[in-house]
Amino acid sequence: MVFSSLTFLFAFFPLSLLLYYAVPYRFKNFILLLTGLVFYGWGEPVYIIIMIISIFIDYSAGRIMDHFSEKPAIRKAVLLVSVVMNLGLLGVFKYSSFFISNINALFGTSLTDPQLPLPIGISFYTFQSMSYSIDLYRRQIPVQKNIINFGAYVTMFPQLVAGPIVRYEDVHRELNHRTITTDKIADGVYQFIVGLAKKVLLANNLGFLWTTIKALPVHEISPATAWIGILAFTFQIYFDFSGYSDMAIGMGKMMGFHFPQNFNLPYISKSISEFWRRWHITLGSWFREYVYIPLGGNRKGMKRTVINLLIVWTLTGFWHGASWNFLLWGLYFGVIIVAERLFLGKLLQKLPGFVQIFYSFFLVVLGWVLFEFVNLPDVWNYLGAMFGANGTPFIDTSFLYYLKSNLVVFALAIIISSGIVQKGYAILEQKGNWLVRYVTPVACILVFLLCTAYLVDSTYNPFLYFRF
Repeated sequence: MVFSSLTFLFAFFPLSLLLYYAVPYRFKNFILLLTGLVFYGWGEPVYIIIMIISIFIDYSAGRIMDHFSEKPAIRKAVLLVSVVMNLGLLGVFKYSSFFISNINALFGTSLTDPQLPLPIGISFYTFQSMSYSIDLYRRQIPVQKNIINFGAYVTMFPQLVAGPIVRYEDVHRELNHRTITTDKIADGVYQFIVGLAKKVLLANNLGFLWTTIKALPVHEISPATAWIGILAFTFQIYFDFSGYSDMAIGMGKMMGFHFPQNFNLPYISKSISEFWRRWHITLGSWFREYVYIPLGGNRKGMKRTVINLLIVWTLTGFWHGASWNFLLWGLYFGVIIVAERLFLGKLLQKLPGFVQIFYSFFLVVLGWVLFEFVNLPDVWNYLGAMFGANGTPFIDTSFLYYLKSNLVVFALAIIISSGIVQKGYAILEQKGNWLVRYVTPVACILVFLLCTAYLVDSTYNPFLYFRF
């Protein structure tokens, strides 16, 4: 699909940015709304209707709650309608096939599955739009009376389909008044190129390796080959998703917006709890703010805390996809986090730091197997291959070939995901080193040209999280 292609984004953004800069300030939000709808509708025009309905639901809810500001019962009813309608849209388009197929299997019924195509990014923009109604009900934000401004918030195409999830609270001031400076544009360009490099130079190459290994007969691959395959996916999904987030944040800066950080070196975490404070930060924040805390958080005793955590992590898994592997993936992390809360966390703190990092990374890698294979038998078969169930030698010629061919990419992935490069750059920046001042712009240009050269040979560069 053209819409899923990085090449399309690569071409669409400069044109949109030129138009955005060209119009007077009072028309910029209209351009954001228009370009967002065009961007979304390029691949799936019919689903623009779903997005417009979502905008109308929450905008109307906001106006009604504001009008009945002194009527708590009406405000609560309006919020309930807004949440039910938003979740209803998400449920129909994302989860109806899952529920119908499971009902048919469980009760022997023959309900018709409409098999509706999944609107790209519906999980992201639904949560984003819904946060406005909830925060307005809580009186944490002012009402947005201009539907163009509200529509611009929902449809801002840089982060429209794959995050970060931007709550209205994060950008409501900038929607009404923002400044665009050369410094912000320069920062945005730098972050965009960093994200582009993560995606094109690292994620795409690692993804090609994973696709190759995943296509092999699972009962014939060696443990080492299975491990290098899932490690390729482990780094692919990180650089793919964090790369898109960096690109989105960079594009936002060029337009005068400051989107929240979405990743913070998650693979150097010393626990699974810490990993999820560093990975997909905006999603974790959303579930904490709108599910975990309203359920009672950790304020009602340990038993209730455990139940709340398991509910949140089951929902987090289900948010990612309508299949049992995602539910189990969320529950897998939920159980580990509960164990860390009860006793494991204290034991981990007594271990050396590198052991804690290995513990966290190892469990995350195992989790990615559950995440990547939709069919549960495929999960167990691949895990079996990783731990020698096939009876093949641990290392074979295939592994040596894949390792040799991808050694440089793996080395770069490990170095960058460890934070060494970022820390070194920050130190030089603090000292005002000439390398930062003169070499960085040149390096950005060279990296940009290299990414462009890669894109010339590839017309399809899907982002993994577009499908969520």
